[in-house]
Amino acid sequence: MANTLITLVVLIIFFASADGARTKLYSIRGYGGMSVSSLVADDGICKSMVKPQGYVCEDHKVTTKDGYILGMQRIPKARSGRSPDKPPVLLQHGLMVDSVTWLLNSPDESLAFILADNGYDVWLANTRGTNSSLGHTTLSPNDKEYWDWSWDELVAYDLSATFQYVHDQTGQKLHYVGHSLGTLIAFAAFSKKQLLNMLRSAALLSPIAYLGQISSPLAKAAADNFVAEDLYWLGISQFAPGGDAAAKLVKNICDITHSDCTDLMTSFTGKNCCLNSSRTDIFLDHEPQSSATKNMIHLAQMIRTGTIKMYDYGSDDGNNKHYGQSSPPVYNMASIPNDLPLFLSHGGQDYLSDVEDVQTLLDTLKHHDPDNLVVQYREDYAHADFVFGVNAKQVVYDPLMAFFQLH
Repeated sequence: MANTLITLVVLIIFFASADGARTKLYSIRGYGGMSVSSLVADDGICKSMVKPQGYVCEDHKVTTKDGYILGMQRIPKARSGRSPDKPPVLLQHGLMVDSVTWLLNSPDESLAFILADNGYDVWLANTRGTNSSLGHTTLSPNDKEYWDWSWDELVAYDLSATFQYVHDQTGQKLHYVGHSLGTLIAFAAFSKKQLLNMLRSAALLSPIAYLGQISSPLAKAAADNFVAEDLYWLGISQFAPGGDAAAKLVKNICDITHSDCTDLMTSFTGKNCCLNSSRTDIFLDHEPQSSATKNMIHLAQMIRTGTIKMYDYGSDDGNNKHYGQSSPPVYNMASIPNDLPLFLSHGGQDYLSDVEDVQTLLDTLKHHDPDNLVVQYREDYAHADFVFGVNAKQVVYDPLMAFFQLH
């Protein structure tokens, strides 16, 4: 989530100690003393996170055009057993987490369950490299080539594959909800006029498009000091936020920026107003998940340049080889169709989806049809409040569903 949970964003949230030991922000463990990560790894998201709450859940597999096998979950009915009478909704998580993001709070506070109980056919996506989406037709996660991607590939392959699958399975156009990185890949796709024939509307929470004004000193320091690039040139293609190396890296960044890293979630996401600490612990027990180091580099490039471009290969020759031009192509936000129904919700305390960056995005959408653009601003909300806030149903999700009803 960095740029929504950028490069070391989650890394730092989870690894605070100077000696490399993992330090949790809270001590309470959920689910009978077992960590959520252990449960999910052993049993899968449906069995560990959805069915225990009394909901029907289906596991699905989707293969992208470049060979990645993505896991999806479907909640096809309300907890009462009532079948959906509203369109499908696809939920897309942010960086270095998976669809458990939408399931961590109680059923009356978690968006996936709320949508199901309100008559929607709910689909949960998991991007490549996450625990549910480690498969590939020819490669293993142990192969360096498996991790040769950035969020460009999430736009070109993962998002299109999940959209197409839900559309084919249901025979209906769908609503989309993204958080953090899940908004960035949607903006990029929409700017290229992709997916629109399968889309009813999009709700984008903590919208990420421009990152030049990112408020987190830690995330900015990681970008400015080319941390991800250094890892890449050391031959580390999988950005796995764990172990001694990660913790030492975090300590170095904290030292460089003279930052207080004792409250790491606040240091990266901003001061979240409305989290339940016991549920936050369950989130922290669901380990941060791997991404590609190349993806981290791409996000860092956005922070340094303040632009939305495809991955920069660092030389005219490299870019010419991939794009046929000396600089990376731009994702033009002004090219998003003016009649596309958009619901954008952002917060005044969000370090990753900074208010100034969101305003830059809104400036590019100034010609958008006002009847198809809803912008919600919460001064007290930070990055995690949009998915973990105990009052998010009243503050964000009820208005979001009202928006869906209009489209």
